[in-house]
Amino acid sequence: MRDKLRKILENFAKGKISLEEAEEALALAPFEDLGFARLDHHRGVRKHFPEVIYGPGKTVEELTKICASFLEKKLPLLVTRVEPSRAEILLQKFPRLSYSPRARLIYFLPEKTEAKGFILIACGGTADLPVVEEARICAEAFGNKVEVIVDVGVAGVHRLVPELPKLRRARVIICVAGMEGALPSLLAGLVDTPIIAVPTSAGYGANFQGVAPLLTMLNSCAAGVAVVNIDNGFGAAYLASLINQLPERVFSRA
Repeated sequence: MRDKLRKILENFAKGKISLEEAEEALALAPFEDLGFARLDHHRGVRKHFPEVIYGPGKTVEELTKICASFLEKKLPLLVTRVEPSRAEILLQKFPRLSYSPRARLIYFLPEKTEAKGFILIACGGTADLPVVEEARICAEAFGNKVEVIVDVGVAGVHRLVPELPKLRRARVIICVAGMEGALPSLLAGLVDTPIIAVPTSAGYGANFQGVAPLLTMLNSCAAGVAVVNIDNGFGAAYLASLINQLPERVFSRA
């Protein structure tokens, strides 16, 4: 979004577009009011990353209007938690959209940017993969280099040992775990990398749909662990992206 605004201003300064054309191009920058939603097209300027749409609670017709707005303006689009039946309708209307059934995520990336830094996502078991996929796609959409390590939970700690060199190279680690949620504490005791812990609702009854691993992660005795909400792969990806790209952003402002 910043690049797009800079391009408009440069074109106006060079006389390639008129004042009226520049005004028109910038008119929808703050937000676009669709009646049922106010799309924050300016968020990429304020927050470094564009607005992400939360799918639940919106009708297919409302999601259609939202998708049309983003696509018309050639803006990056992420719509989270979209069930396959609703996604199928949207993909028929907009063939340019992509969909991950596992992550329940609709996305459109108009421009491929050079990936920055290195975010590593590690998960306890394959039951955590829906959250892992949401985090991976979002993190890649935000312009990060991302790799995933699957099924290295504490029930078989030896599986983690061969991955330690890669874990130590990461600028930030997203650690996704259900059941008792002990994996982030284990990782934090082995590496000096910031860890964003994501509790998942995967587990038996006393897991309490993710409350048990959430409390475990919040009570971690290992320093360097921050925790997001249950099953919140998007939130983890957003925070990891800020940390991963922070040095570049800070020095560019100096």
